[in-house]
Parts: sequence; structure tokens; C-alpha cells
Amino acid sequence: MAIEAKTKRWGNSIGFVIPVETVSRLNLRPEETITIEITKKHNVLKDLFGSLKFRKLTEQILREAREDLEGRWLKQKNA
Repeated sequence: MAIEAKTKRWGNSIGFVIPVETVSRLNLRPEETITIEITKKHNVLKDLFGSLKFRKLTEQILREAREDLEGRWLKQKNA
């Protein structure tokens, strides 16, 4: 089971609080021994940056969007 928790300073150490939902679901009690697997959450956007390949250039996409918006504006103005 994976949970997300924020670390907090606890004296000279760092600790975290187990959410009450997880405590209830696992029926955890004080002083029990549990096993915790820790992984640092990383920024998914950094992994994705540059990995997507576009078939159109950014300038072409912007030009098409402007033309579409201008066309709609002109239709509304003339109606």
C-alpha cells in the first residue's frame, strides 16, 4: 500500500504522520512495528519535458488558433 505524506522536523530528525484513513484501514496501534518503503516523489513534468513530439510547429499551431478565433469573432460581429 502506498500513501503520500509530508515530512516534518521532529527534533534533530525528520518524521511523518500516517493519515488517519490509513491508520483505520490497517488497524494500526501505537508501539506496533511496521515496515515502511520510502521513495522520493519526483516531478513528472521534468520526465515528460521534451519527450512529446509534435507534428506541427508551434508557430503553425498559434497561427491556426489565431485564424480560428479571428474567424469566429468576425462571424459574431457580422451577425
